[in-house]
Amino acid sequence: MNKPNVTRLLHRNDPEREPLAGNVKVTREDWLNVALDVLISDGVDQVKVLNIAERMSVSRSSFYWYFKSRQDLLDSLLGYWEETNTAILIRHTEAPTKTIAEAVLYFFRCFIDPQLFNTGLDFAVRDWARRSGKVRRILDRSDAARTAAIEKMFLRHGYDREEAHIRARILYYMQIGYNIADLNETLEERIALGPLYVIGFTGQRASEEEIRTHRAFARQLQPKTLSGSQT
Repeated sequence: MNKPNVTRLLHRNDPEREPLAGNVKVTREDWLNVALDVLISDGVDQVKVLNIAERMSVSRSSFYWYFKSRQDLLDSLLGYWEETNTAILIRHTEAPTKTIAEAVLYFFRCFIDPQLFNTGLDFAVRDWARRSGKVRRILDRSDAARTAAIEKMFLRHGYDREEAHIRARILYYMQIGYNIADLNETLEERIALGPLYVIGFTGQRASEEEIRTHRAFARQLQPKTLSGSQT
């Protein structure tokens, strides 16, 4: 599996767009976009105003039009992570589904479509949490919200609370650990294993129609960059 590189926001430093240079005015989004890139590629210690300004070839003075301090920027990055990765994952557990197999296959979409769940950003925040008690608390809160949402998904499909709780933890932490394991698999191989994972996670078999729908979703992703995707 390739290393994740799936930042979602549009980048002013995208190689297909005109580069920032000289006195070109930059926006708050520009600062956030490049800060996200730095966080993912180099870690939180390198998320510094001067570093980001140099990447955009602009003066760092414009930073203070949008942020009070570096800490304000870091807080904004954490907020973005919660509003995207955590919120998107939770929404995928709340989708109306007829069976638990359909629900789990729909949940898998977060991890095969890099436009949904930013694996690289999740890794970066987890690494950051090892150095910051504040970030650790935010990460713990997020993990709890994610697993609670998955537990509710199992409860809606008739599992008792204790079993729903355990199955939610198995499903969630396996998905996170799957990325960390950095398995050398193609998307096709992962999709082929999807129905078997559903049996393991739920004790139920997906129908042929549910499997076809999942595979169709994966096929339409083929033109996209899929680094860091999984089941």
